[in-house]
Amino acid sequence: MISNPHAFAGNPIRSKTPKPSEPASPQYAVQTLKTLLVSGQSGPVSPDFRILPFRKGRPLAGSATEGLKWHLGWLSLGECKAYLESSEAGRLSDDAFVYLGCKNQEDDVVYWAIDVSEVSELVTELGARHFCFVELRTLMVATDWADSTAMGELAIAGHARALLEWHNTSRFCGYCGCKTVAAEAGRRKQCSSELCKKRIYPRVDPVVIMLVIDKDNDSVLLSRQSRFVPRMWSCLAGFIEPGESLEEAVRRETWEETGIEVGEVVYHSSQPWPVGAGSMPCQLMVGFFAYAKTLEINVDKEELEDAKWHSREDVRKALTFAEYKKAQLTAAAKVEQMCKGVEKGQNLSADFNVESGELAPMFIPGPFAIAHHLISSWVNEVPVNGVEAQKQAAGSLSNL
Repeated sequence: MISNPHAFAGNPIRSKTPKPSEPASPQYAVQTLKTLLVSGQSGPVSPDFRILPFRKGRPLAGSATEGLKWHLGWLSLGECKAYLESSEAGRLSDDAFVYLGCKNQEDDVVYWAIDVSEVSELVTELGARHFCFVELRTLMVATDWADSTAMGELAIAGHARALLEWHNTSRFCGYCGCKTVAAEAGRRKQCSSELCKKRIYPRVDPVVIMLVIDKDNDSVLLSRQSRFVPRMWSCLAGFIEPGESLEEAVRRETWEETGIEVGEVVYHSSQPWPVGAGSMPCQLMVGFFAYAKTLEINVDKEELEDAKWHSREDVRKALTFAEYKKAQLTAAAKVEQMCKGVEKGQNLSADFNVESGELAPMFIPGPFAIAHHLISSWVNEVPVNGVEAQKQAAGSLSNL
């Protein structure tokens, strides 16, 4: 297993929730926020509030600083008020903010997120400060996966986006149809009807993702979907159905999509995935090794474009880390251009080329995806469990 966290995991502000009486707790912090918004107080406050604006699912980001390829565009509460209350948004209310947390008990900072999609003026105003609202997927590719600070920034952005998207898709009670209102500093919602008052919590959509391995452990089954960029192959994946175990979902999805019968299923790791396709606010990718009992492929063309067995050596060649680094640098340059107002259209998939300039025959998703870690663990013959396996995996990641 891998010792470094996956992309969107390892959030530095997802520590233990403080007690209600502590200044950084959701209850205490939201009361302080209400007081500040009503009083109009300016100047230093305790705890200090940092706000991360989002626009249409895109977090505010800034260009390179202090060795990072990009950084999140945190605003103070005063800055946030000044920007929004001078716009069409008008006066701010406390229920517009979603509590993200604090880093530790000693840190006198509470982090919040806010959706400013309706305030178009902010794009120009924040652009003057070299800030820009950037697609989370672009930031994901731009993030240096060997930099724990950068990975932490990405995890914060993923957590915030998942919560804000959930708020946008849960505006009405699923029981009675009445409007919902934010509660517990935005960490849950509640039906506004006095007859209902149902509590509604953020949803997580679990997905199994599996690397199917042949009986001789010499080849793996990789697939292509029509939405994939050219030459990319990846693991099979699918949503878990009600009343189904994780292992059953692995076997069912593999059979439905490729006609391959799976026997043993072994857990590998999991990854939050707030950038999944569709309207799912936050998917949780649960990764497995799945050992095939049959080899004949029968592709469901409605689900997949193609599926093939690939040898260990072919897959090893597809793990061209220099090309992932090239794509990361390209995305980081794109973020910098956007923040400086000189964005240029670029196709990131075009950067997965061998250094001679010729296209690589195939490639697999980069280190930001759990599929990459499933495949690279198999290629490098890293055992799924055990202390020795963790040391091997840590060494392979540190050399990226």
